[in-house]
Amino acid sequence: MPANVAASAATSPTSLKLPNALKLQLEEDAQQMGMSLHAFMLNTLADAAQRKRLRQGFAQDAADALADMKATGKGHALDDVRAYFDQMKNHRHGQAKRPVALRTKKLG
Repeated sequence: MPANVAASAATSPTSLKLPNALKLQLEEDAQQMGMSLHAFMLNTLADAAQRKRLRQGFAQDAADALADMKATGKGHALDDVRAYFDQMKNHRHGQAKRPVALRTKKLG
């Protein structure tokens, strides 16, 4: 369970009505993970909330980068980015040296 959920001493009771088929699936998943249904659902909800916040942060970072690129006219060409990640993949598999970091350049 994420630390922020486990560390929270205060709780708020809630009622959740589940379709029978979903409850059975959740019970099976919880059992396979060696958890109670309650703990499994709590963990799952906390994970979903964290993923949502990460997606929001990613979207904000992307919007900020786009605004910066539009303001400065500098960025990375898509072909350069693809080549960099291909090289990085090869590096991680021990097949090549670490690629040189991309540098922004005037686009358009």
